[in-house]
Amino acid sequence: MSRRARAIKRPKIRPDANYQSIVIAKLINKVMRNGKKSKAESIVFGALDIIGQQGSKSPLTDIELAIRNATPQLKVRSRRVGGATYQVPVEVTSDTGQSLALRWLVDSARARTGKSMAEKLAAELSDASKGQGATVKKRDDTHRMAEANRAFAHYRW
Repeated sequence: MSRRARAIKRPKIRPDANYQSIVIAKLINKVMRNGKKSKAESIVFGALDIIGQQGSKSPLTDIELAIRNATPQLKVRSRRVGGATYQVPVEVTSDTGQSLALRWLVDSARARTGKSMAEKLAAELSDASKGQGATVKKRDDTHRMAEANRAFAHYRW
């Protein structure tokens, strides 16, 4: 990471084939393991089909709502001052927040027991769109930790 200048942002990724959505393409990339993109696509599209069958008008709006509910506004970063290490609350940029939300959604889905990955991902996405589930709890815990360490906010850099 360069200390002199801002890092240059890479070009955007291509939207996915079925829904023409960049968010879905990012979700596919988070689900992907060992470079098996077609497997990840089948998992994500299967989860979207399950969400669509559950009576949702549009699975795309459900996913966007789930990501919005799971996106953190604050997080804590370790900052060493003198001999002590402080957890300093820092605001999260929109890109970083979206990336964290997607990562937390996929990790929470993987942690669920039983069923196929598509069913677990669909269940986690529908829970997050309702404002409940492990992902939203993780976001709340992150906010709570940042709020508890608000006294160290003056150590922000």
